[in-house]
Amino acid sequence: MINEVRNTVLSILNKNNYGYISPSDFNLFASQAQMELFEEMFSDYNATINKENVRLSGTDYGDQKKVIEEAMELFNSTRPLSNLAGSVYFLPSLVTTGNDYYMLVKVLCYPTILDTGSNTSVTSFRLVNSAATFLSDGIVPGDVVVNLNTNNIAMVAQVLSNTTLILDSNIFTTTPVDYVVLKSSDVVEAEKVPHSRISLLNTSTLTPSSQLFPSYTQQTDVLTVFPVSYKNRGQVVANYFRYPATPKWTYITLVSGEPAFDQSQPDYQDFEVPQEYEYPLIFKILQYAGMSIREIEAVQFGAVQEAQQNENKK
Repeated sequence: MINEVRNTVLSILNKNNYGYISPSDFNLFASQAQMELFEEMFSDYNATINKENVRLSGTDYGDQKKVIEEAMELFNSTRPLSNLAGSVYFLPSLVTTGNDYYMLVKVLCYPTILDTGSNTSVTSFRLVNSAATFLSDGIVPGDVVVNLNTNNIAMVAQVLSNTTLILDSNIFTTTPVDYVVLKSSDVVEAEKVPHSRISLLNTSTLTPSSQLFPSYTQQTDVLTVFPVSYKNRGQVVANYFRYPATPKWTYITLVSGEPAFDQSQPDYQDFEVPQEYEYPLIFKILQYAGMSIREIEAVQFGAVQEAQQNENKK
């Protein structure tokens, strides 16, 4: 999609001789435009819910909330958190989970560890450990397997034997890789507690944090889970909305000096927003480009088109 968006933007600008934007400038504008649309998803979702409450939103094919939900789900991620020490865990980041988080939805705790170990061979969509006792350990379909090297999660689809699990996702591609199997039926959601209340909560005889009713506090880039028995890798899992990956239009330079699109470059990254967002992307980028080349008409054109689209949503 990114090449189509860039070609359209350049065509609009060149039609009226507004000017040219370089690939580096386009990538900056594209990143900002995508981030704007990403943040607007949440406000649009809230506005749609308010419409539903006053019976101004449709159903079936007119269900705007469903469309926004599907777009938002692209950025919903569930990943185990990495330990800092004991029951202190790092929040999602590029280093710990592979992506930064925009909003933490919930923190899940798994009190029961069914098995730990390392895989001994690689087969697609399977966990194989020749020394394991998966059947004897009571592992059943639906239990959670965590690749502790990559923090990827899969569900057990079938317990094939004592040494082999069939998974719903191919998370083991090398060996040896450490893993943990968690009992899914025991999962509980931890309650977020302000720092000002956590001491009172944990010293209370009526409402202390427990394995069945855990809690956590959040500070800067870490969270602390109570009780402290939640200290093993993989036991604490975060569900969160991540930021979209930064788009990058990559190219090779021809003899004439004109850049040509080349998506085979290792740093290529397309837009992550759905295809239906191509139209607003174009006009948001036009506004940034117009400001860059000091052409107010380009800014106004993009703003008018964006305003018209927002009006059509109502």
